[in-house]
Amino acid sequence: MSINITMPALSPTMEEGTLAKWLVKEGDQVSSGDVIAEIETDKATMEVEAVDEGTVGRIMVAEGSEGVKVNAVIAVLLEEGESAGDIGDVASAPAPASKTEEKAPASGPSDRLRPQGEKDSAVAGGTTSERAAPSAGARSATGEGTMAKPDGAATGRVFASPLARRLAREASIDIAAIAGSGPHGRVVKSDVEKARSGAMPLKAPAAAPPPTVDSAAVRALYEEGSYEAVPNDGMRKVVAARLTEAARDIPQFYLSADVRLDALMAARADINAAAPKDKEGKPQYKLSVNDFVVKAWAIALQQVPLANATWAGDSILYHKRSDVAVAVAIPGGLFTPVVKSAETKTLRQISAEVKDLAGRAKTKKLAPHEYQGGSTAVSNLGMYGVTHFTSIINPPHGTIISIGMGEERTYVEDGEVGIGTFMTISVTCDHRSVDGALGAQLMAAFKALIEQPVMMLV
Repeated sequence: MSINITMPALSPTMEEGTLAKWLVKEGDQVSSGDVIAEIETDKATMEVEAVDEGTVGRIMVAEGSEGVKVNAVIAVLLEEGESAGDIGDVASAPAPASKTEEKAPASGPSDRLRPQGEKDSAVAGGTTSERAAPSAGARSATGEGTMAKPDGAATGRVFASPLARRLAREASIDIAAIAGSGPHGRVVKSDVEKARSGAMPLKAPAAAPPPTVDSAAVRALYEEGSYEAVPNDGMRKVVAARLTEAARDIPQFYLSADVRLDALMAARADINAAAPKDKEGKPQYKLSVNDFVVKAWAIALQQVPLANATWAGDSILYHKRSDVAVAVAIPGGLFTPVVKSAETKTLRQISAEVKDLAGRAKTKKLAPHEYQGGSTAVSNLGMYGVTHFTSIINPPHGTIISIGMGEERTYVEDGEVGIGTFMTISVTCDHRSVDGALGAQLMAAFKALIEQPVMMLV
């Protein structure tokens, strides 16, 4: 029986990806564990292994295709004794979305690929290596299965009998607000009668979709030829969608403070000067101010545990660990790899881990578990000469701290004027999970640790 190979979900939130490269061609023999393709998501490029053996009978999605939906059939694998003529009616993959439009996904069997390195028995990015029956909405390679009618939720269409529609219209009731009890959610006469009598509550109207940008209207404002239009890739689309969602849906507030760095700069200089040298005479490590920031922020969250929280709709999640995401700018977007349990790690460990994560982020070589999760984030623009800024929370994080540039400033202490090194920090909080006073306590705990870095060792 030929096997449909489908687009795998490389992360729990992945909906589509780019089939960047085929490493096999039609007619090639493959074995379980062979790397057969490279898949690009908005965050990473991952090699993918086959979990079955056989012959590549047909490639359904061309190399370089964008917008390939998860579970879409991308190739068909023939088992021993089969030929390409045995493939029959394959559940064809949806046409990949172009730069300007997207197609609806087609149903298909469970994934036949796995990210490289995952064990056969493990769940990998929402897919499993076990065989599954073809879905009801698609015909399998053997011709088995039945074509099922999609329900209204899948298509956006309201199924209702003509009589039900007439009765709803006469009663001035929106047919879409009635929960249907018939086959496939079909609204029938009794449903309308119950809604009219009040025995059945009406469904809340669907939220209006967020306004979209009219590309043609924007282009019309500028003289043709005076600009270059670069299509948005998957990463830029996801960044735009998530931050638009965050700015629209999260009640955020901002707290700012000036932090004195003199003691930290002295400690950093002493630690770096004591670093052992390698065979080439180079120091084995070099701590940055950002390493101290990540460590201090992680400890502050342990000292104010109620602020180490994320909003989960029906509950607030209070995290036991300080998993701190670090914003890394890359061409065309932003990564937030996560330093797990940062409160338990030394400054040297944090420094090495951040360098490794940032380096692989810039080449899109991070695995999903390395950039997902976390309860908070650090964004540092001080190296660009920025003195003060506020960040938008990256959901589901409950907080994010923004770090400005360290600079010499005058200050007054006990009536005496002095000069010290200061930086301005800003903390953004999700007011649903972190209240104002709680955010202020968190910022005060961080400030105390930065100004007395020896306290990070206690």
